[in-house]
Amino acid sequence: FGQGSDLRLMRHPTLSKTQVVFAYAGDLWIASREGGDATRLTTGVGNESSPFFSPDGKWVAFTGEYDGNVDVYTVLATGGIPKRLTYHPGTDNVAGWTPDGRQILFVSQRTSTSGRFARLFTMLLDGVVASEVPLPMAYEGAYSADGKRLAYTPIPRAFNAWKRYRGGMTSPIWVADLSDSSVQPIPRDNSNDFCPMWIGDKVYFLSDRSARVSLFSYDTTTKRVTQA
Repeated sequence: FGQGSDLRLMRHPTLSKTQVVFAYAGDLWIASREGGDATRLTTGVGNESSPFFSPDGKWVAFTGEYDGNVDVYTVLATGGIPKRLTYHPGTDNVAGWTPDGRQILFVSQRTSTSGRFARLFTMLLDGVVASEVPLPMAYEGAYSADGKRLAYTPIPRAFNAWKRYRGGMTSPIWVADLSDSSVQPIPRDNSNDFCPMWIGDKVYFLSDRSARVSLFSYDTTTKRVTQA
């Protein structure tokens, strides 16, 4: 982006090998990772947020507030008309993709017996029925490269405006084996851990365990947490 530009409140960045998509002023914008002018990717009357590039960089999944409801949408990275994937009357928020790029991961309360918790679901790009990830509660999630494990937060982030919150709603990250739904918590001392992502056998995540929010990694082989 050009120097001296008056750019504010750009949020929710997602990267492909060559491009970045972000939310700004209720729409999604796309630009080269090398910099330069950004172009508007969506122009709907509702808010668009939480974009996620597909693994091949061809598609962008996002949360769209159209038609009076919040649902999962996709749009080509080259532009076009967004396609609506979910039609449940509740809120569906995009959380990512499966590693093969065939399904979108999203958060929903569609099968919850209480409004106090939500679950993760997957939806095929050309599908009509969502599949529930076999975990009782989940809000953020990221698959390992082989798709066999999922690093996720079982409860939502609480009180984002509070620094060093240490109440009962601090968010852990658990690593689930999807073959039997067993979980391994990432070691912590009541810190706020969130935004997990995989690189090899390590889960990288944000945490305020050292007072300020910083980047950490958890080695699933050695079971050790290291600050980046």
